[in-house]
Amino acid sequence: MTDQRERLATYRAKRDFAATPEPAGSEATAGSGRFVVQRHRASRLHYDLRLEVDGVLASWAVPRGPTLDPKARQMAVHVEDHPVEYFDFEGVIPRGEYGGGDVIVWDWGSWQPSGTDDPATAIERGELHFDLQGEKLAGRFVLVRREEGRPGKEQWLLLHKNDDHARPGWDPEDHPRSVKSGRTNDEVAAAPDTLWRSDLPPGEAAVRLGREPRSWDPPTPDELAALDTIGRAGRWEVQGLEVKVTNLDKVLFPARDGESPVTKRDFIRYHAQIAPFLLPYLFDRPVNLHRYPDGVGRPGFWHKEVPTHAPEWLTQWRNEEAGPGETECYAVVDSMAALVWMANFAAVELNPWTSRPPEVHQPTWALIDIDPGDRTDFAEILVLARLYRAALEHLGVAAAPKVTGKRGVQIWVPVADGYTFADTREWVEKVSRAIGRTVPELVSWEWHKDRRDGLARLDYTQNAINKTLVAPFSARPAAGAPVSVPLRWDELDDPGLRPDRWTVRTVVDRVQRDGDPLAPLIGRAQRLPML
Repeated sequence: MTDQRERLATYRAKRDFAATPEPAGSEATAGSGRFVVQRHRASRLHYDLRLEVDGVLASWAVPRGPTLDPKARQMAVHVEDHPVEYFDFEGVIPRGEYGGGDVIVWDWGSWQPSGTDDPATAIERGELHFDLQGEKLAGRFVLVRREEGRPGKEQWLLLHKNDDHARPGWDPEDHPRSVKSGRTNDEVAAAPDTLWRSDLPPGEAAVRLGREPRSWDPPTPDELAALDTIGRAGRWEVQGLEVKVTNLDKVLFPARDGESPVTKRDFIRYHAQIAPFLLPYLFDRPVNLHRYPDGVGRPGFWHKEVPTHAPEWLTQWRNEEAGPGETECYAVVDSMAALVWMANFAAVELNPWTSRPPEVHQPTWALIDIDPGDRTDFAEILVLARLYRAALEHLGVAAAPKVTGKRGVQIWVPVADGYTFADTREWVEKVSRAIGRTVPELVSWEWHKDRRDGLARLDYTQNAINKTLVAPFSARPAAGAPVSVPLRWDELDDPGLRPDRWTVRTVVDRVQRDGDPLAPLIGRAQRLPML
């Protein structure tokens, strides 16, 4: 098989990545299973059909677009392979650059070859039969080479079989909107970074597509030194904001063997140091707090409403859907000072929503929670986590595990815009049921823990609005202040792995040295394959 660097050489040679927003592409790993069709208005309007094959997107330019009409014979020009990162590209390529013009994600989904287990060889031979499961396209398609032509310019035919999904007269131009953002090409061209909400009045219809990527500086040595000079209480200025800190010498976490207890001062320092790694999971989301103002040796309680004594600079979000007795105003933790304030508030656990205002019914993560039973040991948790690893790899789904800091493992799966919580819950349940059937002796589906006979539960029900899991790098209420830490998949094979291996005293060194394996998945617009 041709090396992927060579397969992307033509794509890269044609583009100046300092000028175009298109992805340069990493050295992709082998994979398959997704397709995308982009509607591209360059010098001429055309549709780009891309099939994920062996870690790249095999691509055809289809001038009249794919159709469900079984009588249509659409010309398709086989062009250079594109990187897998092109899957969700939507925006404007500057005029004067190769392919200059506006691009939308017209359709996407999953695909399977038919009649072969080697689609790359079928493409080389000039005939590929395949099934699409998209939001607009579905059913059996065929690509057949008509003329060899020169590389990157071979002429093929694209047709749809007369199956149950066939629709005579079906015209792609009757379906002009992006499945990613709901925009048309005109709307992308006018404002590449804006979502057009057709259900809102004209003056409110343009909504910015998310926030700009954020990064946060760590605390300076002078700021950390200033914290140590404060007595039992005082005011600490971090990154231009002043935070009132109190009871700094109070023990929040009892000691582990051979260590000293963790005081509130220690915990505040940790929140400041971990801020560049923790804030990306919090900054644009409501947060549920699990507070332990008397230390974790006493019972804690959930706290959601922003208190009246919160500083004026603390970002807040008002839930207009709140009913009687429900929380109306949530904190949004978007600065180091906000994290420090949370630590001083004895918010030991920070649980961010998996959705973001204003689209609070649209999750950005699908969550898999391997919840241990009373008789489940960590070796059994790792068996289950490795089975998920194999299943997600087989499905071509990007995800990352994390230890919880207590006894379990969770897996976070990024998802594209457009899914509901019902969608992610159903998808996670289907994967989890398959895992459970593989090792039924380890798993119970009983809701109540006392009915599980001590077995683990593969909990898919956390995929619901305002149901949350602990944030990456948040502490847990136990001796030594253990932390929930993202892992590389291969760390599941580390014989020294423990769910509470890292604490507020040790995890900062880990992430400063090795980084955060989950961070590259933040905001990834991933479509989940049909199951």
